[in-house]
Amino acid sequence: MVLEQVGRLLARLGWIDARRGDAIAELAWPRIVTGLARMSKATADVAMVGLTVGAAGIAGIGYGVPYWTLAYMLGGGIAGGTISLVSQRFGAGEHPGITTAVVQSAALGLLTTLPLVALFTGMTEPLIRLIGSGEAAVAHGVTYLSIASWAMPFAALNLVGSRALVGANEAWIPMVIRAGGAIANVILSGVLIFVFDMGVAGAALGTVLGGASVTGVLAWGFVRGRLPYVGALPIQWDARAALGDRATAKRLVQVGTPLALRKVAQGGGRFPMMAIVAFFGPNVVAAYVVALRMRGLMNTPGWGFGLASSSLVGQALGRNDDSEAEAYGHDTLRFTVAVYALGALAIFVGARPVSYLFVQDPELIPTTVALLRATCVSVMFHGLLNGALGPLRAGGDTTWPFYGQLAGLFLFALPIAYAGTVTPLGLWGVYLALVFETAIPAFVTYYRYHSGAWLAINRAYRAAQGSA
Repeated sequence: MVLEQVGRLLARLGWIDARRGDAIAELAWPRIVTGLARMSKATADVAMVGLTVGAAGIAGIGYGVPYWTLAYMLGGGIAGGTISLVSQRFGAGEHPGITTAVVQSAALGLLTTLPLVALFTGMTEPLIRLIGSGEAAVAHGVTYLSIASWAMPFAALNLVGSRALVGANEAWIPMVIRAGGAIANVILSGVLIFVFDMGVAGAALGTVLGGASVTGVLAWGFVRGRLPYVGALPIQWDARAALGDRATAKRLVQVGTPLALRKVAQGGGRFPMMAIVAFFGPNVVAAYVVALRMRGLMNTPGWGFGLASSSLVGQALGRNDDSEAEAYGHDTLRFTVAVYALGALAIFVGARPVSYLFVQDPELIPTTVALLRATCVSVMFHGLLNGALGPLRAGGDTTWPFYGQLAGLFLFALPIAYAGTVTPLGLWGVYLALVFETAIPAFVTYYRYHSGAWLAINRAYRAAQGSA
């Protein structure tokens, strides 16, 4: 496997420990495959809509995506609390407590996403017009959001379920389920777009159906404890679980809230950013959407490494082995940055042929190439961020990444992007904003990780649990 070979090369160079490198790769690669499948699905939607509808359709999806992906922002934050609790309880052998954490996380995910579904379906057009421009693009955005909003609860539940399994040292099963759902999604969207000529509506409906199918399979597996052709799950519904346990709920909120707020800040920044990019016209918006989709693809290694780090570090903390937890944190960080560098370099060099996969208008190609190369620089900082965030998430030290996200967006990225609309900086404001949006959170998060405060915070939590 490629990831294992990269890890062994890094071990021979003396950058990471070989044993830990194998453990990291084994847990990370299924989540990376899942992420690639999911982001490929999102990228395929844009490509298929671009081929059938054109730039206005791509821009419409771009206006709708920041709203409905708030489910991933909120669900991802909640799931960050899930993996922290599950990994430590799995390491300590507290299996009834795992069920408690999973069920409470799922309930919290529904409570946060269902009101958003009502809001987005009830006020679709005003919300799209808030950030969109161009009547055709706005109309496509309204269509997309009104349908795709219904995928939000499924997205949150899927994140909680998959993170719980990774926290229990099982990454292959969620990969099979979620990657299979992404493949089904692409097929459904393709049929709806090309066969039934549904355009943007077909892409949105495929997203809803794909998400619902994954939720159904995960729920079936948790209740039965196994899935046909897949095998036994390390987590099963346990009637002994204290589902009303206030201590678990409190810890889940303590760890998950800063993570959710960080992700909401990250996702929320897309609204003003998209409005700023819209000043340059729908064609530039389309190129920007393509660049973001490709950045999402390049960012998938971080999902695997970040979750592997959280799981392995959390399990070591559950065993009260702080030195092993710290060692896993260091090695995963180095492994992550190395893999990101390889991916970013490949896309930077191949930016022009990649652009032609999405747009055929010769006037759009230079802008798309420039935006793609800016995202290659910015995604390197995503690698640093994801590598440093894993141990913080495992230890329950999740406030500093939130502060870093706020600073990166509102003190740097958005002002710089806006400056491009009112000064000769022009599109360079957007290019630089893409870099600062990830660089500032990365430096802040790495500083906090390097300080070692996350270990002290987790020691205090374990001491309090032991005396309770």
